[in-house]
Amino acid sequence: MSPGPRRATIADVARRAGVSTSTASVVFSGKVNVAEATREKVLTAAAALGYAGPDPRAASLRTGRSGIVGVVLAGELRHAFLDPVTTVMMDGLTDALASISAGILLLRDDPRDDEPPPIIDAPVDAVVLIGCSPRTREVLDAVRQRGLPVVVIEGDAGDDVPQVSLDNREASAIIARHVRRLGHSAAATITLPLDSARERAPLTAQRVVDATVPVTLDRLAGFRQIFPDGTGASAAASLVDEGYLAARMLLADERGAVRTDRPTAIVAQSDLLAVGAIRAAEDLGLRVPHDLTVVGFDGIAADGLGSLKLTTMAQPALAKGRAAGEQVARMLEGQEGQSVHFTCQFRAGETVAPPAERL
Repeated sequence: MSPGPRRATIADVARRAGVSTSTASVVFSGKVNVAEATREKVLTAAAALGYAGPDPRAASLRTGRSGIVGVVLAGELRHAFLDPVTTVMMDGLTDALASISAGILLLRDDPRDDEPPPIIDAPVDAVVLIGCSPRTREVLDAVRQRGLPVVVIEGDAGDDVPQVSLDNREASAIIARHVRRLGHSAAATITLPLDSARERAPLTAQRVVDATVPVTLDRLAGFRQIFPDGTGASAAASLVDEGYLAARMLLADERGAVRTDRPTAIVAQSDLLAVGAIRAAEDLGLRVPHDLTVVGFDGIAADGLGSLKLTTMAQPALAKGRAAGEQVARMLEGQEGQSVHFTCQFRAGETVAPPAERL
């Protein structure tokens, strides 16, 4: 007897609709608002292919599984999907999970104080944690109690949990060293959130001691390796507006004038924060890179730079997501999960120059 036709996957739907796999998955998850036109394209493609979305009941009857993998993101989901790195990473994850016809369920790691983590009773077969802050560690404990396979992206969950890691500290040191070699000694950094409070504020020694986000701390350690006395400010999220506001703290005084003791270079922990810093500099009458050097981290196609090309460290976001999905698939097939490590690549741009006094 010849095998029946292959069951359509979410990746097939995405290709037919002309959208990313993660966008198609979001339409079926119902957890994030999607433009109505996009939603209609996805649903039309799904109908044409006979794809009705993940069916936990049918999958459970066949395999005892729901056919869904939970993905735990930090903070508001609407903010997460404003970050191109997260979007690309989710594309890689969903592409890898398509090999086992698994859908995704998006969850937050910060429920209300009087609520248990949503993962406790979520109908999922495995879990991917983005980072491993104290709140996601609570999620990890719940996942372990359920005996579910789990993979962590950029977070240390212990030796027994497969991790997809990135050389955040080393990469940050590389780009900070590049800034130093140009002659800058007065450099500042704009960091990602330090903890679950996600406060936008100047960096202080105590705030760094109390910080709990591994990615932020690793990138800060790389910066401080080259600029031990470097100042900085933390952003509330990886957003252009946050980079703008944090940069104003570093560049302008209380009257809104350019500070005489301002840094000559800003090392931002994401490209979106770097774009915000460049906009703040321009609003203050500073030219980038002639008056201010700005570098980022991620290697995304950042809008809002005009003709400038950002100097940055490019990370393999798609490969990170795909690696996490591949390890989930391995574990659901009864194999042991493996940790995977990735490195960033320096990408030269046009937003760096020696400090003005040396021109």
